[in-house]
Amino acid sequence: MAPPKLTLFLDIISPFAYIAFHVTRNSPVFKNCEVTYVPIFLGGVMKACGNTAPIEIKNKDKWINLERRRWQRAFNIPMLENSPQPFPQPTLNPQRALCAIQSSHPAQLTDCFAALYQAFWVEGQTIGKPEIFGPVLEKVLGVEAAKGVLEAAKGKEAKERLSGNSDWAMDEGAFGLPWFVATDGEGRKECFWGVDHLGQVVEHLGLDRGKEAGLRAML
Repeated sequence: MAPPKLTLFLDIISPFAYIAFHVTRNSPVFKNCEVTYVPIFLGGVMKACGNTAPIEIKNKDKWINLERRRWQRAFNIPMLENSPQPFPQPTLNPQRALCAIQSSHPAQLTDCFAALYQAFWVEGQTIGKPEIFGPVLEKVLGVEAAKGVLEAAKGKEAKERLSGNSDWAMDEGAFGLPWFVATDGEGRKECFWGVDHLGQVVEHLGLDRGKEAGLRAML
């Protein structure tokens, strides 16, 4: 039987996408699962779907930060107590840079995602500016490679890849993040939305949630 596979669509702006990324990357529950991370532009997806950002909805704007901190504590994830300021911030440029990395340095894409999430959601850096996220990428790729990525991010290929990735997410049914496309060992595919459905993702993939506190909280 083939190993289970998981595709996770991500944008640096989403705290819940960061939580999903951190769990799937670091939890031993996913050690036998092939996980693929795909950069998309969340703002474009939400606009295309007619979806409203949680911070623009009365009461939900306050609740969403409480919910974020609950899952942060459940999974013991390093994260700011409050959202980085200002919030939200434009992420079109770093997402295009990630698409350039997806094309030219695919083996380092996961580490670049991790570095950008660290900079934004742990250190509170203003992640949308090239002068900020460029040095973050340098730590992973090296100076010359990072310069090449920043230049490529301005080009047609990176822009088209981000648009294509976002369309792919929408074709899979996405209207927000994190969006999971989970395929079990027998080839059966299911899609899931939200960190609070990670337990269902694990069940569908046939993984053992073990003693993972965050996942057991989803029982």
